[in-house]
Amino acid sequence: MKRLVLLGCALVFSVACARRQAPPPPRCETADAGTPVDPVLLSFLSRARAAHHLADDHESAADLVSATSALERLVLGPLPLPVSDAELAPEVREVLADTRARLADLRSRQGAFQAALADVRAGLEVAREPNYFRGHLLETEGLVEERHAKALESSDPAAAGAARKRAIDLLEQAMAVQSQVLEAASRGPTSAAPSSGLPTSAPRGR
Repeated sequence: MKRLVLLGCALVFSVACARRQAPPPPRCETADAGTPVDPVLLSFLSRARAAHHLADDHESAADLVSATSALERLVLGPLPLPVSDAELAPEVREVLADTRARLADLRSRQGAFQAALADVRAGLEVAREPNYFRGHLLETEGLVEERHAKALESSDPAAAGAARKRAIDLLEQAMAVQSQVLEAASRGPTSAAPSSGLPTSAPRGR
């Protein structure tokens, strides 16, 4: 499934499924204020775009191992320096969260369920606010547990049932997070979540 990386206004990163129209950039305050573009951040976003295009090509050829490898190189590679001692730039955190969700999806489709769950945990570490990216990671974790349950059905029905219960709980959590995003947006920008909440990927098939 093809994915596009969009760069707009204040370098808002979005990886979206090419089967649907990509959403417009959510805000342009930084660009309107004349903030200079950070060339290091641009380099990271360009590298991310290339990594996702590589993953698209490999996935189209049914080579999930190579698709996974392309995205691994992105998340394990060099990052722009944090804007403070504790935080990476919001765009970088969103890229990492979205890429970790895609990695979890790819690994679970290969049966590597524990590695997929580790990717989700790593993504949640950089997507702590109630925004689209955190909700999507929880949704992806639920799908990973669903696939794990199916894989365990014949060999360990009890473990399959436990995985299925975890999937239901995680999907409920994902819905709750996305509800928070929608409710905050309905109250206006002053009460919205800190992050843009811009969707970057569509849920994948099971």
